[in-house]
Amino acid sequence: MYQVNFSDQAMQELAKLPTLEQMEVVEAFTSLTPELLLQGRSDLGRVRRGGLTYHRLRVGEFRIYFEASESALLAHYVLHRHTYTDFAFRSRLPFADDEARIEQEGGFWKYLDEPKS
Repeated sequence: MYQVNFSDQAMQELAKLPTLEQMEVVEAFTSLTPELLLQGRSDLGRVRRGGLTYHRLRVGEFRIYFEASESALLAHYVLHRHTYTDFAFRSRLPFADDEARIEQEGGFWKYLDEPKS
């Protein structure tokens, strides 16, 4: 069994969710075992980024990107699927807090939807 930790970003995203969704995400993450990470499942994946290997766990509409050590899991990011932030992270594109803020405010999608003048 792992010791589970969440980054500030992951905690902030979880806090925005309704209680039942929070429980689903946390339960799925805390139920991971070393055997599951080695064997793999359809909801588990890996992403190499900046010289690190992150594991990805899909839980409903969310993706948890985390690092695993022998005794601990550290959830770095909880991202909503089908968002620019999730796409950028998986695709190894620049990923900064500024981009996440733009997306949260809806500016990125509004920009794309606006007709060109």
